[in-house]
Amino acid sequence: MKVRTAEKRDAIVGAAARLFREHGYDGASMNELVRRMGGSKATIYGYFPSKEALFSAVVRSFATSHLTKAARELVAAVGRKEPVEQCLTQFATGVLEILTSDHTALAVARMVIAESGRSDVGRIFYEAGPQETKTILASVLEEMMRSGELRAFDPVVAADHLLALITAEANRRLYEREPALITSEARQRMVRDAIDLFLHGMAVRPADGSRRA
Repeated sequence: MKVRTAEKRDAIVGAAARLFREHGYDGASMNELVRRMGGSKATIYGYFPSKEALFSAVVRSFATSHLTKAARELVAAVGRKEPVEQCLTQFATGVLEILTSDHTALAVARMVIAESGRSDVGRIFYEAGPQETKTILASVLEEMMRSGELRAFDPVVAADHLLALITAEANRRLYEREPALITSEARQRMVRDAIDLFLHGMAVRPADGSRRA
């Protein structure tokens, strides 16, 4: 019986990420992966029972693991009773960290967009990170609403809106041929703007801070 190792699994995921980037989901074959890595198809299937499972691992490793981490840190910050703005700022920073600085994550996202209309890639991607993150975020926002820290609203819709605000500026990189990495300073500004807009909206306020009718 062959012993599975984390190093071998990581090597398979890394090689698969390059293969998916080059050929897309439908065009990538397990046979080609075996040819590149050597060994046997049985070894690959010993770690991943299907191409879908392998792609899901690639997505989690390169494109959505930061979302899961950001969601967990958000729950921890709320548990420590940190201020709402601080909790959401920390969450937004975690969401943007990879999206604005990693070309492999960007390549995976581009591939998902390109393939979604003709395969299950979009569903796999969504289930491998964004879905869980949005569910956790909605639950946190709902608790903030119950405690009076945020006004009452549909928490699922609020989660969608917050995530859209956080990623709004970074998303344009999906359409640029060779997008430059975003600096830490620019990322911090994007986070501040997203959280400020989410918490305060666009309504003009009088000098006393009250909302105009």
